[in-house]
Amino acid sequence: MKLKYIPNMICIARIILVAPIVWSLKEQRYGLALALILIAGLSDALDGYLARRFDWRTRLGGLLDPAADKLLMFAAFVTLAWIGLVPVWFSAIVVGRDIIIISGTIIYQLTVAPIHGEPTGASKLNTVFQILFILLAITHAWLGQPPMVVLRMLGVAILTTIAISTVQYVTTGFTRRREHRDNAEQDT
Repeated sequence: MKLKYIPNMICIARIILVAPIVWSLKEQRYGLALALILIAGLSDALDGYLARRFDWRTRLGGLLDPAADKLLMFAAFVTLAWIGLVPVWFSAIVVGRDIIIISGTIIYQLTVAPIHGEPTGASKLNTVFQILFILLAITHAWLGQPPMVVLRMLGVAILTTIAISTVQYVTTGFTRRREHRDNAEQDT
């Protein structure tokens, strides 16, 4: 095995961790769930560091890393809603936003031109809020802390950044499509 594939193997391990995280949440083993999520987070940092530091980037890794991240987020929000720790409507909005973005990216890729992921500032902030929300919702279920008001405020921040980033992505997609079409017309 070539060393450049180590980050990919770490990503695959992170994907495999999703099942025990879901199981631990379903079984109300919140301490275990938090520990597994921490391991997943550390592995994400490690594979990213290795890929950048040693230039062990691969096309597969470029696909696996965001897929592993999205899978963990989807699984966490769906499971938290399933076990009643998060309102279903809230999880549906969080997951629905990502489905819209992923679908739009695929459609653009297939019908217009190759696209390279460029998360907006609002999207990056949204991801931070979502991770924090997952961790705090599980901690609240386990230890009764932080107070629910903290989770509600974080929920409002998530919904706000979802609205902003979704508008940014849709606007950017239409702008790029129009620019691509205009460039293609000029070339003919």
